[in-house]
Amino acid sequence: MSDAVVATLAPIALYVLIAFLLALGVVRAAIAYAHRRGMFDQPGQRRSHKVPTPRGGGIGIIVAVVLTVPLCLLSVQPAWPMHTVIALIVAVVMIAWIGWWDDHSSLPALPRFGVQVLAVAIFCVALLMDGPAWFWLPLLVLAGAWSINLHNFMDGIDGLLAQQGIFVACGMAVPAWLAGQPALAGASACIAAACLGFWCFNRSPARIFMGDVGSGSLGLFVFAMVAMLWKASWSLVWASLILSSAFVSDATLTLLTRILRRRRWYTAHREHLYQWIVRRGHTHAVGAAWYFGWNLFVAAPFAAWAFEQPGMGLIACVLTYSIATAVWLVAKRRFIRRDRYKVRHVHT
Repeated sequence: MSDAVVATLAPIALYVLIAFLLALGVVRAAIAYAHRRGMFDQPGQRRSHKVPTPRGGGIGIIVAVVLTVPLCLLSVQPAWPMHTVIALIVAVVMIAWIGWWDDHSSLPALPRFGVQVLAVAIFCVALLMDGPAWFWLPLLVLAGAWSINLHNFMDGIDGLLAQQGIFVACGMAVPAWLAGQPALAGASACIAAACLGFWCFNRSPARIFMGDVGSGSLGLFVFAMVAMLWKASWSLVWASLILSSAFVSDATLTLLTRILRRRRWYTAHREHLYQWIVRRGHTHAVGAAWYFGWNLFVAAPFAAWAFEQPGMGLIACVLTYSIATAVWLVAKRRFIRRDRYKVRHVHT
């Protein structure tokens, strides 16, 4: 390993360690804070847990990432523009603030969505100031707002969202490093380390939940890293999208199904695949293992293919999401059939 590589890796390793330790400490303090303030998610018909559990632990991820990601992006060469980094942190703080507020006292959907769109727009405008073309702005804002919400939707069982954050962030760090973007690789690694620190308290049985303060902010970070990879090299976007295929597919297909069935899609429910897994009697650990298996045996190989063969990136992405859709449809159908059979059996 050359001296130049060592000189680049050394500060990144330090920032990653700091991110992990910060998340670990802040999440531990958040548990005590939630107990004092009575911030508990109560069990219910539309929830997957069975005992009252503190929420708001995602604040540990946010503190760790806000303090370390800018250091990576600005100090590791080639550094990212100051205005992009500042806009990213401002956007994250806005999402974390509205989420923290919602964790304390539930807010209407419209104000939350308005803040989300504004935060994403601030980051996207800064990202596009020196290219690519401005016609990408509406699509980027829409994608960022959806990333925030889909990660919120998928935060429903112990360890799942933190596990996904670790996988996606680590997955994006590798192509970023190989593509000559060590600052972005370090930033992604810090996000993974912060998620790991939170996961230590959130793995089944969870001692604390992430809450909106963490889930929405993590969704913004995932979007931001993908967008920055896309700006650095457009061919990297396909591998990045593949890494998130499990969450994007489940959230999107569930939302579309509820809309088509004329249900109140914006209200709480238990229709995601991971929720059906738990509803059928499996543990939260088993539910998270389903998604880990997909990430390990499908998403990771297809993402590697898309990175190694840039000309095949779009095809790899389409294949991945086609397989994900098929798996989702088959699994949901089997779970629903078992549920109907169980109901009929009980009544007879």
